[in-house]
Amino acid sequence: MTVSVIPRLIVAGVLLAALPASAQDKPASALMKRAPAKSAAKSEPVKPAPAVPALSVKEIAARVKPSLVTVTFTGRDGAVEGTGSGFVVDADGLIATSLHVIGEARPISVQFADGKKFDVIAVHAWNRRSDLALIRIDAKGLPALPLGDSSTLEQGAPIVAMGNPRGLDFSVVSGVVSARREVKTGELDAEEMIQLAIPIEPGNSGGPLLDMQGNVHGVLTLKSALTENLGFAMPINMLKPLLAKPNPVPIARWLTIGNLNPREWQPLLGARWTQKSGRISVEGVGKGFGGRALCLNQREVPALPYEVAVTVKLESESGAAGLVFASDGGDIHYGFYPTGGQLRLTRFDGPTVYSWAILKSVPSPHYRPGEWNTIKVRIEKDRLLCYVNDHLAIESDDQTLRTGKVGLAKFRDTKAAFKNFQVAATLPPAVPDSGLSKNLLQQIESLAASPADEKTLRALQTNAPASRAVLTARADRLEKEVAQLRKLAHTVHRREVEAALLRELDQPEAKIDLFHAALLLAKLDNEELDLDAYRRQLDDMAKDITCQLAAMPDDEAKLKALKKFLFEENGFHGSRSDYNNRANSYINEVLDDREGIPITLSVVFLELARRIGLDTVSGAPVPGHFMVLHRPKMGERQLLDVFDGGITLPPKREEELRITDEDLQPASKRSIITRMLRNLLNAARQNSDHAAMLRYQEVIVALAPDAPGDRIGRALLRLQNDDAEGGRLDLLWLLDNRPRGIDLERVEQLLRSLR
Repeated sequence: MTVSVIPRLIVAGVLLAALPASAQDKPASALMKRAPAKSAAKSEPVKPAPAVPALSVKEIAARVKPSLVTVTFTGRDGAVEGTGSGFVVDADGLIATSLHVIGEARPISVQFADGKKFDVIAVHAWNRRSDLALIRIDAKGLPALPLGDSSTLEQGAPIVAMGNPRGLDFSVVSGVVSARREVKTGELDAEEMIQLAIPIEPGNSGGPLLDMQGNVHGVLTLKSALTENLGFAMPINMLKPLLAKPNPVPIARWLTIGNLNPREWQPLLGARWTQKSGRISVEGVGKGFGGRALCLNQREVPALPYEVAVTVKLESESGAAGLVFASDGGDIHYGFYPTGGQLRLTRFDGPTVYSWAILKSVPSPHYRPGEWNTIKVRIEKDRLLCYVNDHLAIESDDQTLRTGKVGLAKFRDTKAAFKNFQVAATLPPAVPDSGLSKNLLQQIESLAASPADEKTLRALQTNAPASRAVLTARADRLEKEVAQLRKLAHTVHRREVEAALLRELDQPEAKIDLFHAALLLAKLDNEELDLDAYRRQLDDMAKDITCQLAAMPDDEAKLKALKKFLFEENGFHGSRSDYNNRANSYINEVLDDREGIPITLSVVFLELARRIGLDTVSGAPVPGHFMVLHRPKMGERQLLDVFDGGITLPPKREEELRITDEDLQPASKRSIITRMLRNLLNAARQNSDHAAMLRYQEVIVALAPDAPGDRIGRALLRLQNDDAEGGRLDLLWLLDNRPRGIDLERVEQLLRSLR
């Protein structure tokens, strides 16, 4: 019997009998007790607000223009790299715009219609998913625009949009609201946006969308790729949480977001080098000839012979990007990189094209255009060996350069991404022996069909209907086999991460690296996650905090410095409008975006505290809202809400949340990881992602194999994912162990239905 026809009543009964309650964290506001409503009998009748007369488009434009700004951000060389719009929302220098308008880690400035220009002194708040930002300038008495209630803006309502399209400052256009539509803003998530029957051009982004009374109802953000007279705006109600709970970052700190770690990398000759999720990306034209730009690694280079490797992907095969080695820190170095579908080894002896030598340029059948490719160079005393995907592509006896730094390079207007940069005396193969059995390897090989020749086609054509039916059936079978192989590959990865997680958590509590364990959870969904890069990033953050401390600091000084570094200087904050996004549970993305939920922000806080020697804090497993407990050696304990800037909860607030002594017992690191898994599980459930739900549930059971509720949860998820045998084994475990509180009769019914 297939899973789809399992009696629903049986499944529901088993679920109700034993599934564990959700442990998903919530914003603190969601845990507040509601105040009793006032008696309707004593309340005064509500008088409808008087209707505000509509303004003409000309009148609205005249009112809005003094509040509208052109927003620009500049590159490292001071040239303008992006332009958009914004508008004043607070008289004391607060301006709303789109996040993509201000770029990332870039100096920002604004200009008003009267010609006055200001440098942005802080990014007051931002939300990546909703593409919204608030920026602050040093000005007072600005004309702020009134904000409306975007939930009241109806389909067909007339609206006005203002901005700076294509560099034409302070333009106005009118139209109507087409619809309220869910627009995908991520791989899994969608956001409700206001669809507009007006053109949104480059430069309009960040401008205000207004009703005919001059109230702002949205922030222009997207232009449709389907038609010119169609655009989208983010509802202004999405901006209001940023105004209520900002996460201000001084511009000096904003400039560090997404930048490469200067302790590891030194960009040279321009271009834009950024780092996120362990990957380095580059775009823009470098200042060297041919648009050359370098990014040199700061590690010590081994003595000869040594190897350097990186995995690279070009956005276009017409570009060029790859490795440099034997660099003098400037214009002299070797380069090995793909370009135009070939592999090229070059030597640069100076800053001009006349000091450039192409040593070899060859095609390779082992290079995969448009995909990730691992390139490696072995530098020996008398030769250079260049590899692509473990296959030798170029051998050269050029001995001109041998000392110097190694790193990355890009040429022309290339966009490229790099990962897994390595340098060592000897490096492992890019694709190590998988250890798969010969039978499985033969099965994989059998899936590759060679192209049919004319003789074969003529033979098939003698009975075309039968041939077509057989070929289609074969193709269907191969598609199923491919899907099964992909599923098997994911299972192998999950079990590898699971084993590493168990090894970490099976140690004595004091030896467990909670941050590493949290990174392993993120690696469940991101197989390419560079764990070491993020470990180094957290270590560097701890060094930055330590540098701010005076000699022999006490615990209070350490706590104050930690809170200042995270919340005041770097803008770490609780996720407001995007709380249930799975990114908030990936600790690497919490570092990247400086946004998270209570438990992930607490993990960052606790692990930084450990690294700076602050041993008076521990995780407080408050139901629904994880916190941090500070027990100073002298004085009263403090319960810190890291989701809300690390504020200390007053006793009255603790009473409202009904926090007990049990809630304040230090949370074990295993329990923290399990709670993070349950958050991921609940987020996947909201998206009906049964494959992800099973992935998380498998790890939960691995951490607590004797928990009957989790066994039942895994049994049902296995059945939903067409793993009848796995579900049967979990049900048999329940019958064999007969745990208390389980309706075993219903379990037996479910088991019989599988037979």
